[in-house]
Amino acid sequence: MSTDHVPGLFVVVGIGADGWDGLTPAARRELESARTVYGSQRQLDLLPASVSATRIQWRSPMSEHLADVTAAETSEPVHLLASGDPMFHGLGASLVRTVGANRVRVLSAPSSVSLAASRLGWDLASATVVSLVTAPLESMVGHLTDGARLLVLSTDASTPEAVAHLLCEYGYGGSSLAVLSDVGAPDEHILWGNADGWRGTSSALNIVAVECAGPPRSRAPGRADDAYLNDGQLSKRPVRVLSVSVLEPAEGQCLWDIGAGSGSIGIEWLATLRTGHVVAFEADPQRAVNVVENARRHGVVDRIEVRAGVPAALADAPRPNSVFIGGGMSVEVLDAAWNALLPGGRIVANAVTIETERIVDQASRRWGGDMVRIGIEYAAPLGRSTAWRPALPIVQWTAVKP
Repeated sequence: MSTDHVPGLFVVVGIGADGWDGLTPAARRELESARTVYGSQRQLDLLPASVSATRIQWRSPMSEHLADVTAAETSEPVHLLASGDPMFHGLGASLVRTVGANRVRVLSAPSSVSLAASRLGWDLASATVVSLVTAPLESMVGHLTDGARLLVLSTDASTPEAVAHLLCEYGYGGSSLAVLSDVGAPDEHILWGNADGWRGTSSALNIVAVECAGPPRSRAPGRADDAYLNDGQLSKRPVRVLSVSVLEPAEGQCLWDIGAGSGSIGIEWLATLRTGHVVAFEADPQRAVNVVENARRHGVVDRIEVRAGVPAALADAPRPNSVFIGGGMSVEVLDAAWNALLPGGRIVANAVTIETERIVDQASRRWGGDMVRIGIEYAAPLGRSTAWRPALPIVQWTAVKP
């Protein structure tokens, strides 16, 4: 694809730590023909004198500067430098989302994770990439399980130590770490060690490779009740398993968790997925705090949003693909949730009281779906013996919006 006579074209050139020497002939010719090149100061300094273009350093915040660049009218191609593969957590992907693929041309270099996998001898397809550039440290937690291989994109030189501390906190202190600094550059180096004894230092440009050693963790719903901060407002483990299952989690979707309580339904819905977003509605301030803390503990805090005030807060929330109602149920709430639900979306409502049973029964008559009565009994002491003690039965209504 030629850059000639393409108005508003953005040409993104991936450049590694090895700079000009690592670029393909096509990428070099592209930059030598450019009139304006945007990039970080470190990237711009990698260009030789043969690149005569005006060099413009990104100002902070870069997102605002990029928005100004994409909004400006120009008939000439605009060239931008990106680290490694611009379509891997990079500038190219951001541009495509903003202006469309037809206005973006990408010349890629190997990504940092590709280089790291080649140095370590890892099969990149079997490793999990976790970006701490765009997500908090706790997002790692959802990926921890014995034998897992993680490639962690660091924010700066402090990240390896923070990763080691988190691994120890969650019982993975025996995990082996390899910190690859300035990978691809002439002075690249690798430090090895274990999380529980980590003492290494690295450059600001590093990747942390983790081979997890610790308890196996499942993504399936049904985590222990005591894994959640709660004041008793908690969907118990068996009910949680059934509820998340009938919600049928799917990648990239949005779930409304209405009357979230401890947030356990939304958290375990997210735990089954690598993508997706939950809006948790909880009116009680302390419970809302618990939702956030529980989401942090379970590694999904970056994908859950807590809102107060039902049904008012439903009005401006992103439309959901799925809805779960576990508390605060009323005819008004149920109507608002059904109306907001996207076509083909699924709603699940758990009723405990006679009053809420009537509400879901009426909903079933209006919109169809299935009604199931769930009865669970727990073994508990009775004097010197053991007897079954029934929990409150739950009526669960499930329906799919046409």
